[in-house]
Amino acid sequence: MNERAAVHSSRAAGRREPAGGGGAMLRSLRSRNYRLYFAGQGISLIGTWIQTIALSWLVYTMTQSPFLLGLVAFSAQIPTLLLAPVAGVVADRVNRHRMIVATQTLFALQAALLAALVLGGVIAVWHIVALSAVLGVINSFDMPTRQAFVVALIENRDDLPNAIALNSSMFNGARLVGPAVAGILISLVGEGVCFLINAGSYLAVIAALLAMKMAPWTPPGEARPVWRELRDGFAFTFGFMPIRNIILLLALVSVAGMPYTTLMPVFAAKILHGGASTLGFLSGSAGVGAVAGAVTLASRKSVLGLGRWIPAACAVFGLALIGFSVSRWLPLSLAALAVAGLGMITHMAASNTILQTIVDDSRRGRVMSFYTLAFIGMAPFGSLLGGALASHIGAPATVALGGAVCLVGAAVFARRLPAIRRLVRPIYRERGIIPEVATGMQVASEAAVRSERR
Repeated sequence: MNERAAVHSSRAAGRREPAGGGGAMLRSLRSRNYRLYFAGQGISLIGTWIQTIALSWLVYTMTQSPFLLGLVAFSAQIPTLLLAPVAGVVADRVNRHRMIVATQTLFALQAALLAALVLGGVIAVWHIVALSAVLGVINSFDMPTRQAFVVALIENRDDLPNAIALNSSMFNGARLVGPAVAGILISLVGEGVCFLINAGSYLAVIAALLAMKMAPWTPPGEARPVWRELRDGFAFTFGFMPIRNIILLLALVSVAGMPYTTLMPVFAAKILHGGASTLGFLSGSAGVGAVAGAVTLASRKSVLGLGRWIPAACAVFGLALIGFSVSRWLPLSLAALAVAGLGMITHMAASNTILQTIVDDSRRGRVMSFYTLAFIGMAPFGSLLGGALASHIGAPATVALGGAVCLVGAAVFARRLPAIRRLVRPIYRERGIIPEVATGMQVASEAAVRSERR
């Protein structure tokens, strides 16, 4: 067995090692730095969801306007559209660990300022729009850097798909807890305390980041002009058909499907005749389904077969949105949102895993910036469009239309899946992800050499 075949064999053995049970599902937590990151982010994300729910409820109670709900979401998301590609170049050039410490600190300051304005009784809608835009600028640099940074926290690269799935579990576990807590806190102490709690929650992730033992950072080679790095990242991302199709479907779902989150206060108050607690339950229900989807992905031991999950999950998401739009009964709405959450996170995490697997580290920041651009940067158009449509045709019809568009996107992606597989499989072979094929090719090659010698 030559060196490459040995590597393939060892990788295959590494994938078989955590067979079954909870150990396989949590295998990426064997990496100390990832354990710290997981714990710190888990606490911080609960605070983030508390603030998200409190902010949307604050805007709706102040204005009673679906359009202004969309405008606030637009202001938080539009910076990502404008800045994410540049942020991807930065993520490939700078010390990602220090960059994330800086962005988390700025997040804490933004939440503290929002809390001060609300608790001081001077908050106005323009304050919320401006601070949401500030949040969006910070997020533009944080998200692609954080996506690329996770790889450095994993000691065994075979655990990367599991780490990405656990990230999704963590995010949506927080989504399950945070909104429910927010609904209670809003009723008891008001939105200002919610923002203050979020500011404090960032201390956990900052402490975790500072406790990590990172390898010395090696600056990249001579930096080229930013525009050239951008052009290279864009050409690679949209010139390679599998990455292009994954990114475009994510963008479509972001524009058409995700506005249901912006319109959630309308459903809670006007469609289901509830209050802040109802809003918390609706968002939490989506989190339940999302956790279920992420846990299912975390239990997988290989990236193989994930391609077919993408259109299937997108279709499930679209159908669930249509079901939610026609429901006027809270239990049915909660069930529909749980299914929507499962479909959404499965689609997003499967896409993330495949992208991280087929992209080399030198371009990882830029490719993940386009992932961020598709999922977050395109959302402001969806939020603004969703708010405007809801003002004219109603929130239920707007959400139903978005679900139908997601179904069409899933069908188009499914038709292209065979071509995507043909292009991705050589990368999987090269990286030992399909060891039996790679080993079989090696055996055939050795047999051919022996035949020639005879």
